[in-house]
Amino acid sequence: MSYSKTVVLPVSPDEAYALITEPERLRRWQTVSAVVDLRAGGNYRWTITPGHTAAGTYREIEPGRRIVFGWGWVGSDTLPPDASAVTITVEPAADGGSQVTLTHEGLDGEQAQAHAKGWDHYLERLGRIAGSGDAGPDEWAAMPESIDPLSAAEAALAALQPVLRRLTPADQPKPTPCADFTCRAVADHLMTSMEQLGAMAGATVTNPNNGSLENRVSVMAAEAIDGWRQVDLSGTVPGPGGGEMPASMAAGILPIEIAVHGWDIAQSSGQPFALPDDLVAYLRGIAETLVPGGRGSAFADEAPTPINASPLDQLAAYTGRTPLNA
Repeated sequence: MSYSKTVVLPVSPDEAYALITEPERLRRWQTVSAVVDLRAGGNYRWTITPGHTAAGTYREIEPGRRIVFGWGWVGSDTLPPDASAVTITVEPAADGGSQVTLTHEGLDGEQAQAHAKGWDHYLERLGRIAGSGDAGPDEWAAMPESIDPLSAAEAALAALQPVLRRLTPADQPKPTPCADFTCRAVADHLMTSMEQLGAMAGATVTNPNNGSLENRVSVMAAEAIDGWRQVDLSGTVPGPGGGEMPASMAAGILPIEIAVHGWDIAQSSGQPFALPDDLVAYLRGIAETLVPGGRGSAFADEAPTPINASPLDQLAAYTGRTPLNA
């Protein structure tokens, strides 16, 4: 069975093609992270929602007009990578915009039904970003379907990305709840953390050193998370002091780093930063295994919180942070 849908976008065909092929644009409407080798025979890997990654090979590329790629899900027995095929064509529309047609073939009935729901959701978001430049947060990426340290890190990253996109040059030197750190310094620290945490998993995380802060943090966080997906979390990994530490505990540092420093950056720039309460509760459980041993070095003493503080503000207070408006 197959799925096919056409949407008309108020942007040029070149811009429409960029929206469906460039990682920084894909993250704005469809993916949490995206690795793209856009050539016939090149591979792609898109984390669509936390814990769910589509992957495959580009089969045909007509720059600016058409792409064909294999589609499937990492870890799936019924629809593994490259088991089906997606074709996207871009054509000029009569009104000066563009017409995008997506066809997904090679699915059974159940798969076609599930993918139709997904493609309808994301094509609607594609229309939103083409129309206004902002598709808004993707509610499907807010809470992992199955939560573990890595899917929690992906959900925290999805919440952080729009905050980083909206940062202005005037925001970067502003103070944050993280003592002695400006907004930009927190972002730089987060990138360094991704390098170090990736190395603990035996992965190489490379700082792009150019592009937006959102792009740099997103690329590095995705590399670190992918590295940890190769680690047996029931074992041990090299710890920061030279000894060994439980891999599950080390992996838990990833979502805490992204979530807490995301909160810092949002506080500094006066932006909202929202995580579902169930995700925050999971992060609080991780924090209670990590933070006490780091008091006085990585973490300050727990800060007081108002009686009506949100679970996320309470988590930040547990790590030693006080909201800037307190």
